[in-house]
Amino acid sequence: MQHVQRSSLISQVTAQLREEIVSKRWSVGTRIPTEPELCELTGTGRNTVREAVQALVHAGMVERRQGSGTFVMATSDLGGTLGKFFADSQDRDVTELRRTLEVTAAVLAAERRDTEDIRALTEALENRNHSWANDTTEHAIAVDARFHRAIVAASHNAIYLEFYDSLLPTIERTMRHHVTAHGNGYADEHSALVDAIVSGDAEGARIASLTFFDELGTDSQATSAPEPSAR
Repeated sequence: MQHVQRSSLISQVTAQLREEIVSKRWSVGTRIPTEPELCELTGTGRNTVREAVQALVHAGMVERRQGSGTFVMATSDLGGTLGKFFADSQDRDVTELRRTLEVTAAVLAAERRDTEDIRALTEALENRNHSWANDTTEHAIAVDARFHRAIVAASHNAIYLEFYDSLLPTIERTMRHHVTAHGNGYADEHSALVDAIVSGDAEGARIASLTFFDELGTDSQATSAPEPSAR
């Protein structure tokens, strides 16, 4: 990033911050630099930086979290708008949408994955399993969501990935609700899915992904089902 000229400072800083996000140098789910750090990077004052960040908040591209910082939520204004639209969606509706998108993405990933995708998926699975075993539930959910995003990224469908990125905050919310209710991490199912994708087994990836969502749906139905009456 470069120091900016003194005219239209807010719009210039906003454009620079947006470029960091669009280029994915600041990826979805990550925390952007603090205000003092942004001031140093852009050579502008704190008020200018604050206004620029707020413009991206309004666009839905970043979100301020009290006590944690500002996080990337979407890589475009459209993604931010979609994210706001999905924010109040029912968990069941989100899971059904995920099933449609992720099963197809898993098949495409098995057909199109390259060496970098294999590395990224293997690392994402290791991070996911380690996080579920050692970290807080909140952190494990965030890592888990990034694992599923890596599968969508391996499909090499840019529209799928843009759409999925807009869903990530909502996906994390539904994961949080499910873990609270069931506490099931589905480690074996995730491993089977990665194995199929890495080996280039498109049908195996489809079955593994379907199995995961079928079990997820079964758990959810079990929770909502009424208790059997005593006899």
